[in-house]
Amino acid sequence: MPKQSKILIVEDDPDTAEMLRAYFEAQGYQVLTAGWGNDALKLCQTTVPDLVIQDIRLPDIDGYEVVRELRKNLRTSKVPIIFLTEKKARNDRIAGLKLGAVDYITKPFDMQELRLRVRNALRRASYTSLVDPVTGLPGRQVVEEQLQELLNKNHWALLYITIADMDAFNEAYGFVAGDDVLRAVGLIVSNVVDEVGTIDDFVGHLDKTSFVLVTHESKAQEIHEKLAARLGRAFNYFYPIKDLESGRVSAPMRAEVGMVTAADGPYTDSQSILQAAIDSRYPVAATRTKA
Repeated sequence: MPKQSKILIVEDDPDTAEMLRAYFEAQGYQVLTAGWGNDALKLCQTTVPDLVIQDIRLPDIDGYEVVRELRKNLRTSKVPIIFLTEKKARNDRIAGLKLGAVDYITKPFDMQELRLRVRNALRRASYTSLVDPVTGLPGRQVVEEQLQELLNKNHWALLYITIADMDAFNEAYGFVAGDDVLRAVGLIVSNVVDEVGTIDDFVGHLDKTSFVLVTHESKAQEIHEKLAARLGRAFNYFYPIKDLESGRVSAPMRAEVGMVTAADGPYTDSQSILQAAIDSRYPVAATRTKA
């Protein structure tokens, strides 16, 4: 059964809010409503909507401020917003779009047009969710689909690559620096595949610090060796030289790599493949760089 998308309607006019609620519920959506901006923010703390239809004129804070607060929160920063408002001025529209709204519709509005814009926004958001926003690699859902397909194939190899002690790095240097590390690791893995892999190989970003690589078993050992060599010398570059020389970095990041093949099975399901790769991982020896 397909997932029922949740729409949050932030509208202080009770008649308009009720009309929108009834209409979109009849279209098969789960609908939440809020008449005040602060109520909408509180709702989003407990239930993250898939899309927000946002009025600008509200009794407490305006719709722009609601969107600013949603964008500050990691859980709601990517939720698509459609402004639905009486404010028709060009500068109002530009202000809304600058905040990252996917659409700006003025009242009075055509209900069928609004329905199509909501559908299109949700569809675009679902496509985006398949790709990790930091590395641009296929995300967990696509990775799990790839693992499922392996159950019906032979002669494959799966490499699991994870970054150990990254939490300490993020705490010391910030998440922006941490995102640079993830992008670099994603590029290293992808470049190795481009150099020695096959056209059918797959690289995905499984979770915050882990990647998977699917290749043909005949290519696995060479890929494994190249990855170990490059990842072993990569992480020191992300630390300030003075921190490395002073010994401030007591537990530097390091890569751990695991590998399993179809011949190591049989596997009962996709998770058993992934778990076997995780269990087989070992730390890649770091190669120290000179100042």
